[in-house]
Amino acid sequence: MDSLNEASWAPPEESYQRRTTQENTKYSLGAMQEVGPKYTQVSLAEANRVQGQLQTGFDAINISVAFKIQGSVAANLHIKGSSDVDMLLLDDRFYTYDITGSKAQSGGYDSPYIKGATESLQEIRTEAIKILRSKYLTVTVNDGPKAIGLSGGSLRRDIDVVPSHWHDTAEYQQRHQDYYRGVYILDNDKPDRLLNMPFLHIQRIDEKDQLASGSLRKSIRLCKNVKEDFNDEGGNIQLSSYDIAATMWHSNLHILKYSVYQELAILGETARHLQFLQKNQPYAQTLVVPDGTRKIFDRPEKLESLATLSHEITDLAIEVAIEQGGGGGWDEVERALRNSWV
Repeated sequence: MDSLNEASWAPPEESYQRRTTQENTKYSLGAMQEVGPKYTQVSLAEANRVQGQLQTGFDAINISVAFKIQGSVAANLHIKGSSDVDMLLLDDRFYTYDITGSKAQSGGYDSPYIKGATESLQEIRTEAIKILRSKYLTVTVNDGPKAIGLSGGSLRRDIDVVPSHWHDTAEYQQRHQDYYRGVYILDNDKPDRLLNMPFLHIQRIDEKDQLASGSLRKSIRLCKNVKEDFNDEGGNIQLSSYDIAATMWHSNLHILKYSVYQELAILGETARHLQFLQKNQPYAQTLVVPDGTRKIFDRPEKLESLATLSHEITDLAIEVAIEQGGGGGWDEVERALRNSWV
């Protein structure tokens, strides 16, 4: 019934839809905007449903777990139709810590849990799959190496459940800021654990987005929508949401900040930045993700995807500039986008 109600709900006309009737301009403006609160509420409600079933199941077998939303929804970078809800399933029986950190060095930790960390994550992964398959008979439960993916059936959103545990980094021990706390996730194919810093990533995006007066998130959503639409039409841009966010995190914040009142200039800076990286690939390969854990373009296919995304965004910028009375060379395109008061 909830699914039917959502399907029949007619959303109000968005403000950007009233600003123009020009096809490419309207698409660009719409692709930048955050999704409406109702859409996000449904996403979180579905994650809460899954969490409730898992909590009940783990309580029944006396395994302590906790949950935390990460990824695009937590970062307010999710887009309609393609953003899964990423939920950490945290083994709450233990956590690890950096032995070089200040709290560890002062004897502030004890570690009574004796089972191996990887073994523990494999255990909760196996139990989670059992619980979810028994509770969601019509839902596809895909046991991937890092995430348990749920889709279809009674779920109105795809959910990724990620077996993991907390890790107190040296920075977390010193600064006592939650976003410095890391998580180890299970890569069941190896099997091994991988250190992630999902909340430091979100914090770094948020800091620069504030400096850019909200324009950085708009640029990231624009790229994500273009990528998804391109792939839906048979393309193959192999950049994750995380990679795209990290790429635009390195863009010109000064230009983005002063694009807040002329949103089409965000499209211009997005295209310019991607063009620059595509033409200067050795430089692009030096760029690291916001939390500093790895290089963004760490595989050759990502550089190929960068070139494709750059081409698609540039084509869109040219079409929008023509609609705004510009065109010609790239300088004229940028000028038309900067001077448009749509």
